[in-house]
Amino acid sequence: MTSQAAAAPDKLDGTVLKIAGVVVLGAIMSILDITVVSVALPTFQSEFGATYAEVAWTMTGYTLALATVIPLSGWAADRFGTKRLYMLAILLFTLGSVLCATADSIGQLIAYRVLQGLGGGMLMPLGMTIMTRAAGPARIGRLMAVLGIPMLLGPIGGPILGGWLIDSASWHWIFLINLPIGVIALVYAFFALPKDAAEPSESFDFIGMLMLSPGLALFLYGVSSLPETGTITATKVWTTMLAGAILVITFVLYSFRPRHPLLDLRLFRNRSLTVASVSLFVFIIAFMGAGLLFPSYFLQVRGESTLHAGLLMAPQGIGAMLTMPIAGTLADKIPVGRTVPFAMALIAAGFFTFTQVGTDTSYLLLCGSLFVMGLGMGGTMMPIMTSALRTLTPQDTARGSTLVNILQQIGSSVGAATMSVILTSQLNGSPVIPGLTDPQTGEPVTEAGAAIANNHGAGIPLPPEVFARGLAFVADSFATTFWVGFVLVLLTFIPIAFLPRKREVSRQGGAATELGGDKPAPAATMVH
Repeated sequence: MTSQAAAAPDKLDGTVLKIAGVVVLGAIMSILDITVVSVALPTFQSEFGATYAEVAWTMTGYTLALATVIPLSGWAADRFGTKRLYMLAILLFTLGSVLCATADSIGQLIAYRVLQGLGGGMLMPLGMTIMTRAAGPARIGRLMAVLGIPMLLGPIGGPILGGWLIDSASWHWIFLINLPIGVIALVYAFFALPKDAAEPSESFDFIGMLMLSPGLALFLYGVSSLPETGTITATKVWTTMLAGAILVITFVLYSFRPRHPLLDLRLFRNRSLTVASVSLFVFIIAFMGAGLLFPSYFLQVRGESTLHAGLLMAPQGIGAMLTMPIAGTLADKIPVGRTVPFAMALIAAGFFTFTQVGTDTSYLLLCGSLFVMGLGMGGTMMPIMTSALRTLTPQDTARGSTLVNILQQIGSSVGAATMSVILTSQLNGSPVIPGLTDPQTGEPVTEAGAAIANNHGAGIPLPPEVFARGLAFVADSFATTFWVGFVLVLLTFIPIAFLPRKREVSRQGGAATELGGDKPAPAATMVH
């Protein structure tokens, strides 16, 4: 049969760009919301009279909802069609956002955030599926570069937007801003997305769902509790992580039995998908985990406001925007194994600067390093994801997207928790100020803790030498944590070395080229 990919023009046409616009809007809502809410946690504490551990559940609840619903996305996309399911995801997310703005207790806010997460969890895997099917194998790199823009700019734009909305209006607006975006995205999706055929004959894997979704939720709950407890030996950390891991491992062993498992691990027989998935997983742990600490350095060591910290992170986004379209085009023409290592080298070079940070490191040097890392980011994440999805058949695209998104979610949670625990353990080693205790907890106050509080005008006056000593300790703690992140970045070169360095075989129909050379291979048979 004639392939859409074969007939598709080399450049992205108007129809494909319209579809990409819908997906980008959904991705912006989902990704931006995570970082915007992280800025508002101190505000939630004062507004609801809650502890930090309680307000942190507004983030954890959202993450757990994402982890629970992502495995269902592949089956649901096949069963109900991507268009109607994507519109339902937008509706759930927008409804959850509006309800969040009406919350008058921390418990209500957490519950509404879970509803948000149920919609947000489907947006990314469905968006990747829709875009992959629309572009075809010949153009998937360029289209994935479009999707990569909100994925990279979300962590940068979130603090800026959140800080501005909270300062100029109120915390309610960090949620209400999703209402007009959601309405536009819903109408846009209705007219722009093509109708796709559902496959109602496929059975739903209830047994797999009872193992995988709770397993992921329990494991990520334990991981998310690490920064709060500071140790993996805490009961609520190791018990939930162990229970979750057992359920996930049991699912892995079980998943090869049913004809249509909830998560099709048979896809990992595809070498390109396996290598790209491992590369992406290690990269997410390394960069996203440590990347969350970049704005924290500006906040805690340099005493910057949330808005200024976000603006200082902007060079990273600018760098990514410059290289991402180029990397997308190259990914459609040159095997990613030849380009990604160079992009990773840029990330490593920029990252090294942060291992040397102090209390007065030049902003010009730091912003320049962030710009270099952004250049590398633009040439890394999307080409790897392109390599993962390009060789899948249209029938496998939804499930492949689901696999990639689960790995991303686990990787980012593990990376963030690991870096937070390392930083916390470093800060806890700071000397205690004799005779000074925290009025809320009654715990002794450390020099590092007092210095951070004074940086934001929230602490008691300190002698200059104590303040300087405490701040230097905080800076050293960040530098040590960044060293761990830098080592993880270097480890990413190992799986990247196995990325395809020759032409990949496309299984989406049309002409394909073999890994062993440039000779066209027969088109894969497409079954409907």
